[in-house]
Amino acid sequence: MTTPVAGAGALAEEILRGVGGPENVESLTHCATRLRFQLHDGTKADRAALDALDGVMGTVPQSGDRFQIVIGGAVAGVYANIVNLPAMSKAGARPQSDAEVKAAIRAKGRGRFAWLDNFFEYLSDSFRPLLGVLLGASLIIAIASVLDAVGAVDFRAADKSASWVFVDAMWRSVLYFLPIMVAYNAAKKLKIDPWVGATVMAAVMTPNFTGMIGSKVPGVTTTTNKTLGTSESVAHVFGLPMQLNDYGGQVFVPLLMVALLALVYKRLQRIFPENLQLVFVPFFSMLIMIPVTAFLIGPLGVWAGNGIGSGLAWLNGNAPIVFAIIIPLLYPFLVPLGLHWPLNALMLQNINTIGYDFIQGPMGAWNFACFGATAGVLLLSIRHREPTMRQTAVGALAAGLFGGISEPSLYGIHLRFKRIYPRMLVGCAVGGVIVGVLGGVDTKVFAFTSLLTIPVFSPAAVYLIAISAAFVTAMVLVYVSDYRTPEERAQANAERDAAEAAARAETAAAATDGEAAAADERELVTVGATAPAAAAGSAPIAAPADSTAAPAAAAGAADGSAAGQGIEIAAPVAGRVVGLDEVGDPVFASRALGEGVGIEPADGRVVAPVDGELVTVAATGHAFGIRTADGIEILIHIGIDTVQMNGEGFDVRVEPGQEVTVGDLLAEVDLDAVRAAEHPTVTLMTILNTAGLASVEPHTGHDVTPGTPVVTVRR
Repeated sequence: MTTPVAGAGALAEEILRGVGGPENVESLTHCATRLRFQLHDGTKADRAALDALDGVMGTVPQSGDRFQIVIGGAVAGVYANIVNLPAMSKAGARPQSDAEVKAAIRAKGRGRFAWLDNFFEYLSDSFRPLLGVLLGASLIIAIASVLDAVGAVDFRAADKSASWVFVDAMWRSVLYFLPIMVAYNAAKKLKIDPWVGATVMAAVMTPNFTGMIGSKVPGVTTTTNKTLGTSESVAHVFGLPMQLNDYGGQVFVPLLMVALLALVYKRLQRIFPENLQLVFVPFFSMLIMIPVTAFLIGPLGVWAGNGIGSGLAWLNGNAPIVFAIIIPLLYPFLVPLGLHWPLNALMLQNINTIGYDFIQGPMGAWNFACFGATAGVLLLSIRHREPTMRQTAVGALAAGLFGGISEPSLYGIHLRFKRIYPRMLVGCAVGGVIVGVLGGVDTKVFAFTSLLTIPVFSPAAVYLIAISAAFVTAMVLVYVSDYRTPEERAQANAERDAAEAAARAETAAAATDGEAAAADERELVTVGATAPAAAAGSAPIAAPADSTAAPAAAAGAADGSAAGQGIEIAAPVAGRVVGLDEVGDPVFASRALGEGVGIEPADGRVVAPVDGELVTVAATGHAFGIRTADGIEILIHIGIDTVQMNGEGFDVRVEPGQEVTVGDLLAEVDLDAVRAAEHPTVTLMTILNTAGLASVEPHTGHDVTPGTPVVTVRR
């Protein structure tokens, strides 16, 4: 574990100077590893000077003038030294709880739109884990669209061969079952069983349910919507009318359903004792929410979409110029909620009845404004050396420009950063105005609005001018003004710098180990070569030809065996193992506290993952530091920000300095209390001295029990 450095008082003074002096400190708290400053002016913090201090492992600026300094196990001593400095008393600064800090922020008028932040966060976290499969599906569509554009295959033909029907299945698997995936993620975001959310949504997408649409099953009647040209089926279930819909691709329905499910689920958790919750909470949740979704929430989403479609048809007939402007401004809000699908039916109906469609032209302005915003993000990610965002933007832009698919851009980027939408809407408006002023754009086919389908629009020149203006406007606005707030940019820079520093440290450690090994080998070879000379004057001894190499080979084999076998670090809790990038804490994700894993706990028992000495036991019971006999330093951190609970719900069973063995009980945690306090329950385990080891290999993506190896350490 990190120990207090010499001159701890000097370190405290340097830290205080680095954050802008005591007069800049509004409040100060700490957790097991970090000092948490609330500053009056976050720009006064000197990150370079702080990062250079001996005893500081890293710094992480955050939104709202919050600033974290990663210390490690010595954080309590550093905190005490800072608050006891005479300068702190003279400035009148005092430690405050996080609750006091948040209350002060609210009193200043900040956070008035917290509901909007929560809404965007709910959308973002519901879609962000799906980015990979969305990009994969979109690139399959893009490839098929290219083949369609060059005439190699009719991608949209009704009588496609089995081969191309199979290709359709490859990408439709994602877009059709998107509601189930979204329901899973949304439920996880709201801290309820995600499989219950997925199951409720899946119930109205089974062949049993969808097979009744348009069928002659007794009790099912079918009517036609003349405006949209679609059929509507109603089933009478236990005497009650239930509208039947195909919910493939509908994401408004699962988002609304899970929000209501969370209320039901958490109420049931309070009703049933813990030993009965496993069976009865999911049972009653399904029993309540599946009918509510089928009878009410599902049809509500479809009715909303159909109503929008009918209204737009009226608007185009009475005010076409207004229509051309409204369409690109409306789509950015329809697509994330899945309410744009009924408009596709209206497009097809227009083509079948009047021979052309008037919606897709203005819609292209929205799509290319969306892709332009993504291009702006891509340029910034290249400028700021952000490989993850660059990779995301490249895939989303390829899917958009060549496949006409906006979902990867929306779900992977735009909904995560609320600064993008206002800038993108300006691009939408510019494109829409051009379409409206120049007389509108029509098409005689149903097409994805991509670069490959520009020739199907008429007049093509008007369409090209409109989408180019929309694209460039959104791209320039995003690039010039950035898609992140200054706080988000600072945090991203901190995470990037920490990741680069960790990579440099690991590279340096590996290089040092390599040089040491080479030196050992040279020494062994030298000893072997001089052995005969040492025996001068004695009778010659016949030695094997490879006698000088034998010791080196033996030593190398021993070293290689030890390094190859590695040291296994066991899971401290039972549950699902995830990577540090998924735990939702920027400090752990940056690896400033070392490489490791997170575990979504199945119960509240926390045990020792190794044999060693308990160097640190947090007074609040949420964190433990263990050092093994061979010097591996391990941090176990229960939950995120659980230091704010002040020990409530944490029953600690050990003391600092105590020797423990694998499986010894460290603490019992009331996970329901942690959830009630609205803190994530994920338990984190990191190797604090990762930089001094050859490798630290986390094993994620599976369920474990205490004692199961989850990290392999190699020297």
